Order: sequence, then C-alpha cells, then structure tokens
Amino acid sequence: MSNKLSAQEIVDMNKEYTFFSWSAQGAVNPIPVTHAEGVYFYDANGKRYLDFASQLVNTNVGHQHPKVVKAIQDQAAVLTFASPGAATEPRGLLGKKLAEITPGDLKKTFFTLGGAEANENAIKIARQYTGRHKILARYRSYHGATHGAIALTGDYRRLAAEPAMSGVVHFLDPYCYRCPFGWTKDVCHRECISHVEEVIQHEGPDQIAAIILEGVTGTNGLIIPPDEYWPRMRDICDKYGILLISDEVMSGWGRTGEWFAVDNWKVTPDIITTAKGITAGYVPLGAVIVREHIAKYFDDHTLVAGLTYNGHALACATALATIAAYEEDHIFENARKVGKYLGKRLEELKAKHPSVGDVRYIGMFSALELVKNRETKEPLDITALKNFLISNGVYVFNFKNILFVVPPLVITVEQLDEGLTLLDEGLAELMDKQTI
Repeated sequence: MSNKLSAQEIVDMNKEYTFFSWSAQGAVNPIPVTHAEGVYFYDANGKRYLDFASQLVNTNVGHQHPKVVKAIQDQAAVLTFASPGAATEPRGLLGKKLAEITPGDLKKTFFTLGGAEANENAIKIARQYTGRHKILARYRSYHGATHGAIALTGDYRRLAAEPAMSGVVHFLDPYCYRCPFGWTKDVCHRECISHVEEVIQHEGPDQIAAIILEGVTGTNGLIIPPDEYWPRMRDICDKYGILLISDEVMSGWGRTGEWFAVDNWKVTPDIITTAKGITAGYVPLGAVIVREHIAKYFDDHTLVAGLTYNGHALACATALATIAAYEEDHIFENARKVGKYLGKRLEELKAKHPSVGDVRYIGMFSALELVKNRETKEPLDITALKNFLISNGVYVFNFKNILFVVPPLVITVEQLDEGLTLLDEGLAELMDKQTI
C-alpha cells in the first residue's frame, strides 16, 4: 500500500501538530499505522503487527470486516448526518435492536459519540430521574476523561482534573488478588460487598442517585468480581431506591463471551452505558440504554440532555452492521471457545514463570499481573516486556504492572499461539530474571 508520506514523516507530523493521550508529548513514539485486516495491522514500513490489544479493546470484529465496511459505504452514499431532532431508519432500527439484546426490560437509548459521553449522560438521567445528587463509583475504575466521567473515574488520572464534578463518592473494589480487606479467596468474608452498604449509610441513602460499576473492571487491571457481587449490588440498590449503572464500554459486545458482562451473572441494571464494540471502533458511537420505567418518566418530564451527534446516521448504520456480524459470524461463540484455550494457556504461563503473580480471564478479556515476588506481590516494571513484544510484532497495552491480552474476538487458536509464544519467550528472557 503506497503512502504519500514516509513512516518518519507521518510520525513527525503527528507529533508536531497533534496531542497524544496520557503522555508527555516528547516521549511518545507512535507506530505509523497505514492499513489493517483481520487480527493484524501494518505500519508505513510494511511491518505486520498481531493486534493483541484490539487497538483499545474495541476492534472486536477484527479490522476491516467487509460487512461493516460495506454498510459504512452504503450509508455514506445516501445519508451521513441528520439533525438529532430528525428520525432516521438506522437510528430507529438500532434502538430496537438494543432493546432486544440488552437484559431484562432495558428499552430506550440516548446515543452519544463515545463512552465518556455515555457516562456523562447517564449521570444526568440518574439525577433527573431520582432527584438525588450523589453517585457512587469504585476506586479502581475508568469511566472516561470528560468532566463528569473523570470524576467517576477512581484511578490516578482523576487527580489532575480535580476539582471535578461534585457529588461522587468512591469505594473499594472486589480485587481478590490484592484484597483491600486483607482476606484471601478461601477465607473471604465478601467485605467488598458489605463495605458498599456501609458507605451508603454514611453518605445518606436518600442522597444517592446511582452506583456505577464496570461490568468487569477494564483498564485498571481486569478485575473480575466474585459471582455473588453483581446480584448483591442489585439487591442493595433495590433496597435503597438507588439506580444501578453498568459501564459496559469495554466489557460489552462479546468481550466476556456475552453481549454484556452483567449477562454472566443474570443481572439487569437500570442503565447500561456502552461504546467501543458497538461499532468495533469503525465509527465513533456510544449509548445510554435505560429500563422502561425510566424511559416512561421522560414522557412528560423534559430530558435535559442533548448532543449534535445524537443518533448519527452513519454511526447507527455501522453499529447495525457490527451487531449483524457478531450474530451471523458467530463471533461470541468463537470468543468463548478460543477464550477457554486462552485461559488454559495463561494458567500454564503462570505455572511456568515466577514473574506472573496472577492471571485473570473471562471470555476474550484477560490479563497477567507481573510481580517481583509472589509473596509480597511487589509490582514489576514491565516496560521492557511490552517493548520486546511490540518490536517483535505483537501489539499490546498495559496498565502499570498488568499486561492485557485482549485480541479481536475473531482470532484463531493458531493466531493466539503466535502471540503467546512470544510472550512466553519475553517472560523468560526479561521478567523472570528480575524476580526474588
């Protein structure tokens, strides 16, 4: 594939004239990506990379899926944009489809352009519906970088944005590997659940509009909750009249093997927020999906929320094609099948390498937590491992000492082994030597 600019010119121009996220700009070293197909993408020098990160855990159907590309082309030929006050066929069809695939009686959707905007508008809806102000969220969480979403976010990125939106209260996580309450799995008292109710009592149950939780915690370490966690959160919210919001931006769309992560625990939240896999990243789109009784409230109460690109025709058509690909190509079935193999391989890596303190996986959503010492669980700097993998054509991302393995859901066992073999080699050569 020919390019007008060389690889270095692409990098230089991007660095000179554009900002990169979460980085000191002088330190970034971006890959000059030119094209992609399936589970691979290519740089301007023709180097191929196995996409073990699904870019940013969103290209779930793989790159350049022909059905999705064709739908974008077809929609662009007839209508790319209509005012958010207009009704269009793709907007209506997508709203209906979301009502069909979401759990329980979730019914009506407010469309956005991404996950942060989805969470911003979920806050507005929850506050307007309940008449309450406070929102509870977890410390090990990421909900977006806009003013309200970054306030919900519990991790370090929130600190630079403070003072942010008022009314957010954070609580501790069901992080079994590093239990904040000092327990191990075999003697766990589930204080990660009872702790939430104690926080509610301190904050005033009648002051709390909603609790927002990622279906499975994503960026902050892929934390999979105990099986009773989500059902108990549902019970607690029902007890106090608090709305339960599931942020399925990263954990939705087959990533855990189900439409949404909460489906693994048969829970119906009051609101689902989502983005990423809804279009597999091909076109920006997010969604706030609410239960029927919340939707009906706004029949005669004004929804004080609006976006220029609410219901964007091109984005909605893209989402419909992406969902069709999930269903017609049996992509979730592949995620479950290959995900089981992935879990087995990760357990083998943990048994083999002393630097692997823990592995966590559900469907095609997995991570390795690397430590210097398995007893103390002291985190290990994994920069060298990440650089080794990328230099050898396996593209990954990490959060501190946690390395994610989150390839497109269409990956085969053979392609998965291609990346895991290099990971095995990198752990032996670079990480195990640092353990004590």
